[in-house]
Amino acid sequence: MRFVVMLIVLIFPVLDVLATIRFARWTGIPTIAWLVASAIAGSLLLRREIATFRVKTLAALRGDEPLLRGLLDSGRKVLAALLLILPGVVSDLIALTLLALPFNLGPLATQTVGLGRRAIDGDYRRID
Repeated sequence: MRFVVMLIVLIFPVLDVLATIRFARWTGIPTIAWLVASAIAGSLLLRREIATFRVKTLAALRGDEPLLRGLLDSGRKVLAALLLILPGVVSDLIALTLLALPFNLGPLATQTVGLGRRAIDGDYRRID
């Protein structure tokens, strides 16, 4: 089983580059232009998502946003950015599909971490 997974991991980039070369010939745009544009888009998306992840995490710790929603959304965008950085049209199409999918967690989207703005019942007494 490990051999099959390793074979898939090693063969996928080669087949992806071959598909990119064929696609570039079909469109008439140089292959290097596809690869460079995809790598730039992936690195910009990754840089932007790192900054956004910090903001989402701090908002989740304050209780303003759900933690799970921010983690899954950021993970999806980081995976898409890494696929864009990989050379090839097939990995780019997978990345664009990840970015285009609607992101909805249903009932999990309403869960929050921390207290947020909810009231707590109980007595408060300061002890010095």
